[in-house]
Amino acid sequence: MTEPTTTEQAAAADERPMPPPHWEADIVAADGGTVHLRPICPEDADGINGLMERSSDQTRYYRFFGPMKRLSEKDLHRFTHVDHVDRVAFVVMLGDQIIGVGRFDRYPGTDDAEIAFLVEDAHQGRGLGSVLLEHLAAAGRERGIKNFVAEVLAQNSRMVRVFQDAGYQSERSYEDGVVHLTFPIEQTEDALAVAYEREQRSESRSIARLLRPSSVAVVGASNDSGKIGNALLRHLLDYGFSGPVYPVNPGARHVNGVPAYADIESIPDDVDLAVLAVPADEVAGVVEACRRKQVRGLVVVSGGFGETGPEGRDAERKLVAAARASGMRVVGPNCLGMVNTDPEVRLNASLAPMVPGRGRVGFFAQSGALGVALLESARSRNLGLSTFVSAGNRADVSGNDLLQYWATDPATEVVLLHLESFGNPRKFARLARSVGRTKPVVAVKSGRHVNVTPGLAGTSVAVPEQSVAALFASAGVIRVETVAQMFDVGTLLAHQPLPEGPRVAIVGNSTAIGVLVADAVLEEGLALAHEAPVDIGVSGGPEEFRAALQAAVDDDAVDAVVAVFLPPLRSGSDQYGPALREVAMTSGKPIVASFLSTEGIPDELAVLDEDGMPARGSVPSYSTPERAVIALAKVAEYARWRRRPVGDLPELPDVDETSAQELVRTVLAEDPAGRELTDDELIGLLADYGVPLLGTRTVTDADQAVVAAEEVGYPVVLKSTAPWLRHRSDLGGVRLDLTDADAVRAGYAAIPSGDPVIVQEMAAPGVATVVEIVDDPSFGALVSFGLGGVATDLLGDRAFRTLPLTDLDAAELVRAPRAFPLLNGYRGSEPVDLAALEDLLLRVARLADDLPEVLRLTLEPVIVGPPHPWHGGRSLVVAGARGHVGPPTGRVDPGPRRMRSPV
Repeated sequence: MTEPTTTEQAAAADERPMPPPHWEADIVAADGGTVHLRPICPEDADGINGLMERSSDQTRYYRFFGPMKRLSEKDLHRFTHVDHVDRVAFVVMLGDQIIGVGRFDRYPGTDDAEIAFLVEDAHQGRGLGSVLLEHLAAAGRERGIKNFVAEVLAQNSRMVRVFQDAGYQSERSYEDGVVHLTFPIEQTEDALAVAYEREQRSESRSIARLLRPSSVAVVGASNDSGKIGNALLRHLLDYGFSGPVYPVNPGARHVNGVPAYADIESIPDDVDLAVLAVPADEVAGVVEACRRKQVRGLVVVSGGFGETGPEGRDAERKLVAAARASGMRVVGPNCLGMVNTDPEVRLNASLAPMVPGRGRVGFFAQSGALGVALLESARSRNLGLSTFVSAGNRADVSGNDLLQYWATDPATEVVLLHLESFGNPRKFARLARSVGRTKPVVAVKSGRHVNVTPGLAGTSVAVPEQSVAALFASAGVIRVETVAQMFDVGTLLAHQPLPEGPRVAIVGNSTAIGVLVADAVLEEGLALAHEAPVDIGVSGGPEEFRAALQAAVDDDAVDAVVAVFLPPLRSGSDQYGPALREVAMTSGKPIVASFLSTEGIPDELAVLDEDGMPARGSVPSYSTPERAVIALAKVAEYARWRRRPVGDLPELPDVDETSAQELVRTVLAEDPAGRELTDDELIGLLADYGVPLLGTRTVTDADQAVVAAEEVGYPVVLKSTAPWLRHRSDLGGVRLDLTDADAVRAGYAAIPSGDPVIVQEMAAPGVATVVEIVDDPSFGALVSFGLGGVATDLLGDRAFRTLPLTDLDAAELVRAPRAFPLLNGYRGSEPVDLAALEDLLLRVARLADDLPEVLRLTLEPVIVGPPHPWHGGRSLVVAGARGHVGPPTGRVDPGPRRMRSPV
């Protein structure tokens, strides 16, 4: 049996409730360092005294409005003994030392609470007050607090700004040198935006501390050329790191000619970054030494952690917890390392002996083993990088952290991601959508069909393929299928402008190749700018080639150009590349080539920058024309997404959110684990959101069926409620087009089983569609749309989008299935009311957003057509529905800022 913690013992002794576990969190401070936040406990008395002693007279005066040197025993007891309901307090820890404390105390009998902070002088300016406020506000909302009240001395301008800049609308008054602030703590869009902005700055700085160190220690450096520690040190030295490099090896005085140290604490100067290449069982001791040395970040190349099984995962969690508690971020373990090509840094803290030149592409890869091959592939294509990080087991630093860094990094214009799993998919979607508006994000996601990352268990989230597709589509991520495609697209984005449309001109010296390219253009959903490719012929010279290219670029009907070139048999072929390059240098339209069977940026197509690397205007060349067109098509789709307005969340009439919430609360009060909704409950829920339903009654005998049919109006349908007969007309569970009482009685008698029967008005002719809410516990709900029928079910012809759903998202979702022409007048049929479908999708999405307890909702069939008198002029009706409610999963508010748990 597990022994209770001291906090649990104290809470039990005082008969006070325990604070919920989610109130504890690792936090990235404003300067990029890490701290730990948790509820206060009685055992913190000595820590609070230490905080008071280390704080200046002014800091204590600002907090207590007097020259208090030390808390009395009575005050100290009250400070550290709280009930976690009306009196809540959090401490901020660095290692085992309390460096800040914040609390609120409810005014008796009200939903207002007074809030106050104390942060040690040495840690002021790190944003800890803002972090405490954010977490206290979240806790206050959970405990029914509506407003915070703060009394701040007027000269304490820093604390006044903490409250004013938090995004809450505060009332402010001034009396006797004290500023009185009152503000509601309801989570607003402004407050959330402020939190996200602070999160971005903090996490960006935490990655900058890793990628831009002023000094590096290699722990485990070795003179043995076969050891990893030897390779890491050699690569740092050979690449020309701008600061000092310190080998750490207790058994050597020099490593690779550089003076070595027995341990990291023996190094006389500060160490920013420690690269660890020691056995797994020695890592914990090295991390503790790094804590004492006040190292700012770790790269753990060592394996033997989460990839090995439960014991390794436990060691990995302890590694991350110890590092974060000491203010350090961790890359790895079991990783390749990091690269920063900035001439002012020149960091190659990786196992890659050769790295690509300086460029505009930021590259993140999870795999350590694959990392060297990925870097070599980028280098062979002349694709320059700004920075590269291989996260390995991704126990701490993840792709989300790199997105935060690259979002504001001026040296990075394109982001490449090689992902094996997600740590926080909801956050990834938010960040990728934000970054993608200014910088393209290209991702290849492995494990689409199998999960082969057992070493990441506990730190990764398995996301279904349909969810990944919806996530990428809504976030504007350029999804590619292979690593080769990732580099194809990344090379194009790094060197050529975005196309303004889908119209493609083809210029070459072979009609046969030109026709193949035209087929590929149409196959990839692009459009031909002209009926036929431009062919200069095998005898055409460089000037003819240049003229044809220039004419295509100058043509207002052209958005992009594909240049395909087969080398002529006569001399002078080396002049065709420069001709192509010269046109591209002044073109505002993207040009891609399949040129001399090259890949990447060959020398003859490169425009070199001051570092000798291909600059913008260089023309990417592909080994086949089809690869060039695929890359261009993906970039064109991204450009369309980027041009598209964000869309609006329209106000929807006839929505009664309060009634729907009450219905769901009632169901969960009766069945806390959740259950399927009854037909009457579904009817009520959908009616609260203005979903157009067919007139429906539930009956248990033939006489009731006749009465119900007369109420809803003939013709009617009878449907069995038995699960095995529902929607199964082939098994006799559905009887259609019943026009009078006799037909109703006969139909009722013919339905198998003794379950209740639904009597429903007959739907007018139209197209059957299906609308669903699918709950993904990892990042929220998906809205699904498709046409009904066995064929579309068999082919999986469904489209998905993530929440929230804007009006433009709804319009795209309706048109996304391949069977969409059936809704739009296929073969002379009358087009259905697409606006009605879009309105339904918006209502269903709003329901999913408002009610995270609705874990699944299926509307099937949704009959849509032109307006019909049977339905009072309506063009769309819902003829069937199923729903399940339960405790909410990933769609709840993510809460205040926190680092991803290493557990």
